[in-house]
Amino acid sequence: MNNYDNSVRLLANGFTSEFAEFCAGHERMHELMMELAEEFVQENIPVVHGDAKTDVAMELTMGVTITR
Repeated sequence: MNNYDNSVRLLANGFTSEFAEFCAGHERMHELMMELAEEFVQENIPVVHGDAKTDVAMELTMGVTITR
């Protein structure tokens, strides 16, 4: 690994916790997580009722924590 790559990695590592906090508190992150959860439910969980799909997706997002 060259000095530039190492410097970039060290700089990013110094801000990882702040970035995780930024993402966790950002409304778009919640929207993206919900979209992904709905996609996951659609592909992996055989739920028939539309409202149930949304409810399961919401429960999935509540079970995920963004951390370093």
